[in-house]
Amino acid sequence: MKTLMLGNEAVARGLYEAGCSVVSSYPGTPSTEITEAAAKYREIYAEWAPNEKVAMETAFGASLAGKRSFCGMKHVGLNVAADPLFTIAYTGVNAGMLIGVADDAGMHSSQNEQDSRHYARAAKLPMLEPADSAEALAFTKLAYELSERFDTPVLLKMCTRVSHSQSVVETGERVEPAPVPYEKKPAKYIMMPGYAKLRHPVVEQRLAELAEYAETSPLNRVEEGADHKIGIITSSTSYQYVKEVCGDKYPVLKLGMIWPMPDRKIKEFAASVDLLTVVEELDGFIEDHCRALGLALAGKDYFSPIGELSQNLVAEKLGATPDAGKALEENIPARPPVMCAGCPHRGLFYTLNKLKLTVLGDIGCYTLGAVAPLAAIDSTICMGASVSGLHGFLKASGGEMDGKTVAVIGDSTFMHSGVTGLINIAYNESNATVIILDNSITGMTGHQQNPTTGYNLKGDPCTKIDLESLCRAVGIRRVRVVDPYDLSQCERVIREELAAPEASVVISRRPCALLKYVKHKASLTVDTAKCVGCKACMKIGCPAISVRDGKAGVDATLCVGCGVCQQLCKFDALQAPEEV
Repeated sequence: MKTLMLGNEAVARGLYEAGCSVVSSYPGTPSTEITEAAAKYREIYAEWAPNEKVAMETAFGASLAGKRSFCGMKHVGLNVAADPLFTIAYTGVNAGMLIGVADDAGMHSSQNEQDSRHYARAAKLPMLEPADSAEALAFTKLAYELSERFDTPVLLKMCTRVSHSQSVVETGERVEPAPVPYEKKPAKYIMMPGYAKLRHPVVEQRLAELAEYAETSPLNRVEEGADHKIGIITSSTSYQYVKEVCGDKYPVLKLGMIWPMPDRKIKEFAASVDLLTVVEELDGFIEDHCRALGLALAGKDYFSPIGELSQNLVAEKLGATPDAGKALEENIPARPPVMCAGCPHRGLFYTLNKLKLTVLGDIGCYTLGAVAPLAAIDSTICMGASVSGLHGFLKASGGEMDGKTVAVIGDSTFMHSGVTGLINIAYNESNATVIILDNSITGMTGHQQNPTTGYNLKGDPCTKIDLESLCRAVGIRRVRVVDPYDLSQCERVIREELAAPEASVVISRRPCALLKYVKHKASLTVDTAKCVGCKACMKIGCPAISVRDGKAGVDATLCVGCGVCQQLCKFDALQAPEEV
């Protein structure tokens, strides 16, 4: 049956049709929907793991047990999973194992713009790179065949545009292979130095065999063109841009297997054209390989290594006419991202700003606490870095910044990699105050469950990690819980914990305002007779509040009646319906 599918949904369909049995991932845009879609197939066991390293090790364990497995993550998540990745490359697999990674060129929802293709080369692993949903499904199925044929994990590289665009796919039936019996093989699976030394030559031989496979694989194909003055090597979304701009004008070598590359095919293609051109996003990965083969070409001297490409940019660089499009007559006002109306993090960040604290932030929707008017975050690096960074910051400050500095981290991120930093704080005794922003969900990536919510990926009740007990168990004696809607309570508790002569944890607990089960109060109203236009209510940056003609106004379609703004108004101008 033919149907439209997101690229991520197509990968999930490929997992289903290929007989994948176990999926373990950590949510991360733009990869999240792969696992969410896979969970809808009852034949697949799917889970959210606490982090990407755990997910990859779980997938390896499933492969070792003889069942096809998958783990998915975004590009920065692969950094977290790099430890097992490089060693699983040595052990190989038992049943097929596929690792999905989604890059985010343009940094639509990421803190950096790294290129995951380098991992394939560094770990000496094959990487497939689909350019649309149909290829996403087909490449996923083929990846398992390659995994088992060459005894290797296989990387499947997606990106934002392929993951989140729709195209036509033709679905098939599930074919579940017989489980591969597990056999005890110490020399293959125990990577102590004596055995690992014997596996490295196996990895190199495998890479050579994969390179030979790449030469004749249908994954890498030449599409003929009428004009051989230019020949283009490309892949992924760049291929789509090239074909949209050029059609069949120039010959194209489309690489679906991005590592290892088909050296002979590349050289033959280069010899058939006057000017070889590489069109690729981010780093000059293909370009550098071609130059290492001794080929002259045009590449990053025309196409920037920064940000996404586009049809018009490709057209401009290849000498075609960019599409002028249509311009709007009116300027559209800028709409920067803000925390939602009623967001439980807003009151907490207001308090941190009021106390003029140095705040080490983390990865989550609460990172928006860095922007005006709250402006309450000083650094954001990666998952868990706020807690570890706070410890180092205080140790280096020699006591000078004690009582003036905190870390903020979400509940899901704390389980991902914050708890180890807290163990370090307890073990090495810094006078740190860590604030866990517990909104009862993984908010930034679209409301996924996590170990603190009490529900698993499928929404079934499961073990719920008790944050208070966990913090005490690792050695933190002072653990407090506050309601971020209560500004006076937040300020009082934070002041007390900063003044305490030992490490402490403050849990700011209130569910995300967008959760379906959260019952909101009625919208506040403004008594214009009492409003003096002081704009104190604007200090929290709530999108439901605005000022017109010198008076505050509340958008009833956005306001959830949280009452935070009421606590800032000295004139009692903001009122709940029962107060009117």
